[in-house]
Amino acid sequence: MKSKTISHTKSYMNTFENYSLLNNNTFGIDVQANYFIEYDSVEELQQLLRSDLLRENKMFHIGGGSNLLFINDYQGVILHSRIKGIEAVEGTRTKVVLRAGAGVVWDDFVAFCAGKNYGGVENMSGIPGEVGASPVQNIGAYGVEAKDVIVKVECVRVSNGEECVFTAEQCKFGYRDSIFKRDWKGQYIVTAVYFQLTKNGVPNVNYGSLSEEIKQYPEVTISNVRNAVLAIRKRKLPEPKVLGNAGSFFLNPVVSAKKFEEMRAKWPDMPYFNAGGKQYKVPAGWMIEQCGWKGKSVGNVAVHGNQALVLINKGGANGLDIINLSDSIRQSVRDKFGIDLVPEVNIVFG
Repeated sequence: MKSKTISHTKSYMNTFENYSLLNNNTFGIDVQANYFIEYDSVEELQQLLRSDLLRENKMFHIGGGSNLLFINDYQGVILHSRIKGIEAVEGTRTKVVLRAGAGVVWDDFVAFCAGKNYGGVENMSGIPGEVGASPVQNIGAYGVEAKDVIVKVECVRVSNGEECVFTAEQCKFGYRDSIFKRDWKGQYIVTAVYFQLTKNGVPNVNYGSLSEEIKQYPEVTISNVRNAVLAIRKRKLPEPKVLGNAGSFFLNPVVSAKKFEEMRAKWPDMPYFNAGGKQYKVPAGWMIEQCGWKGKSVGNVAVHGNQALVLINKGGANGLDIINLSDSIRQSVRDKFGIDLVPEVNIVFG
């Protein structure tokens, strides 16, 4: 990796040429980027956006690399935030608003909140990635989503470096979705996120396996819920440093009441969750398992034996290997259930 100074930027920025992204994606895909740059502040990001290098090359911003699948070497500039810091900016007797930098590791933020007994994000313990991705992806787990606690999002507009602030309503959150993934895709870079949390709040433990896991603890506290979630994730999900993966590869599909009744008639034991508005969420992992894929290997890739939603790199796989496996799974589910699974993972072509 060769360091390179970019015009109109400060020389102390971490800038590398022909940079291996092997340690910047949890799938463990060995690809390179023409340039890789990390910045520590909004001001540095604004300088970068004005630089010749970014004006002359395409750009892609990453966080922890936990929701990415690189197919080829990236012919352009990869940016990564190192904007840190967690601070309380508002508070009442029962509520607190925390501002967290986009470069803060998400689970470090959750641990901070649990340590203060601030409730609202403990169900999302162990989710990989960084705070900056939380509003983009509207991350969620065990009945809680980022949209439930996000108040506003600070961003920088890519086209001119302008600082912007968007309310939660303006973000147009949906299931693992936001306006940053759709209408505004590639137009803004998140620099900080504001979360409203509850002081000494009562956790939500009514979702899925968490309702059973928490029974092993003497009381339902924020810290105990965090520990319970981490224990479940440890059993279900492989460690990326051992088996490359990006967590859940597919979104859980939401189907109409009519489609749901058709499926329940054929598979009466099918698990489901009420998604509101006469719609139902059917676990994609269950459908994949019904198609016989759970634990199955194809060359250097496989479907994890404990969680069929997780595709793994057993070692030496490339992005196309993962895509080919996912396409085969999608076809099987389409043939059996008449449902087209949608990847949750962001697929990046060079």
